[in-house]
Amino acid sequence: MDSGTRGRVPGWVLRGVGTALAALVVVGAVPGTAAAAPGDAEIADAQAERDAAAAQVGAVSARLAAAEDAAARAHQAAQIALQDYEERLDAAEEAQAAADRAAALARQATAEVEAGRVEVASFARDSYMQGSTAPGLSALMSAQGPGELLERASLLEAAGTHRVDVVDRLTVLEEQASAASGTAAAAAAEAETLRAEAATSLSTAQAQERSARTQAAELAEQRTAWEAELAEAQETLYGLEGARAAAEAAAAAAAAAAARPLAPAPAPAPSSGGPAPSGSSAGAPAPSTGGPSSPGPSSGGSSSGGSSSGGSSSGGSASGGTTAGAPSGSAVDTAIAAARSQRGLPYSWGGGGSTGPSYGIPPDTGIYGFDCSGLTQYAYAQAGIAIGGTSREQWYRFRDRQVAARDLRPGDLVFWGSGPGYTSIYHVALYLGNGQVIHAPQSGDVVRVGSMWYGSNYFGAVRPSG
Repeated sequence: MDSGTRGRVPGWVLRGVGTALAALVVVGAVPGTAAAAPGDAEIADAQAERDAAAAQVGAVSARLAAAEDAAARAHQAAQIALQDYEERLDAAEEAQAAADRAAALARQATAEVEAGRVEVASFARDSYMQGSTAPGLSALMSAQGPGELLERASLLEAAGTHRVDVVDRLTVLEEQASAASGTAAAAAAEAETLRAEAATSLSTAQAQERSARTQAAELAEQRTAWEAELAEAQETLYGLEGARAAAEAAAAAAAAAAARPLAPAPAPAPSSGGPAPSGSSAGAPAPSTGGPSSPGPSSGGSSSGGSSSGGSSSGGSASGGTTAGAPSGSAVDTAIAAARSQRGLPYSWGGGGSTGPSYGIPPDTGIYGFDCSGLTQYAYAQAGIAIGGTSREQWYRFRDRQVAARDLRPGDLVFWGSGPGYTSIYHVALYLGNGQVIHAPQSGDVVRVGSMWYGSNYFGAVRPSG
């Protein structure tokens, strides 16, 4: 019990005391009679009702705990699926860029083929108009002497070779254009496939997240209803028990009063002047033999406040040792200041990035804020360090700069995962020092500073500035 509730009397106790007082008033008003006490059957029924309500609360609480555990696992799976989606989306965008480049090359090759075809067509037209496929024959025959003949022959040979090269080049260009078109089509198909896979991953993650949230909310409402019913049943039981105790106490008091002997009548006063009866005593009152009454037992009990004991936590980097160098103080200070400047912004699933907060993806399209990796990406982007957009990418980029738990320093990134592999990572936070982190925890929460924790899901830490 905390200090704010000490000294307050529960309502059912007041009602029980009121019932007892009423019973005593009735007994006092009518000596020798007692108020009718609730019967054993009535109290047994109330006890059964209270026990049934308590059992329901226990059952619902157990189901709620299981649902919350399932919701946590579903949320972790959703975070992993979200990263699958983001990575596939990045791959689809890269494939689309490759497709665009290939399409541009295909268009260029097609244009060059067209230019070559125009050149070949011009050659064919000129040959037809001159009536020969060797239009330079008349040039040789009209030469003025052997020297000019040799010169013209050399020029004509070069021109013929050029025409042959044009035809050969046209063939190559057609083959290149065909290959470029095929590459572009394949890249576009790959991009479409990756987009479809990304959409499937996202749909699965969203379904898991929504289902977990709905189930936990419904069971929480059910537990609240059953707890209210239990409280009502307890009040009924305690009221009946108090009434019976009061009635029994009143009956006992009445019985004691009835059994008490009557006081003897006082002796008559002697007549004036008459002699006192011989041998008679004056009837002096008997001396009192009763000592001071002893007080009844105190009904007050002492109250004590329980102290909560924190469980020990352990953890460390996946490799078990520190491989990172000393952190860069300026980069760390900038990253921490950037993260702190976003405190109070809501968690948004898939929201945020290197440029700042953003709207998330369904079911958080209407929430402007950060998810866990979006916050850390933004923080380090302000320090000029690119760490990647997903928590597992942030681990993988700096996997050669790991930090053991005992060596954590401000600015380190700390991770949690559901398994031994880095692809199981589902959460990241920025370590502040003195056992504190800043992070975007989960749906319904905000960017905030909290205590560092480890547990079985602690995956490790890296130092981007080391």
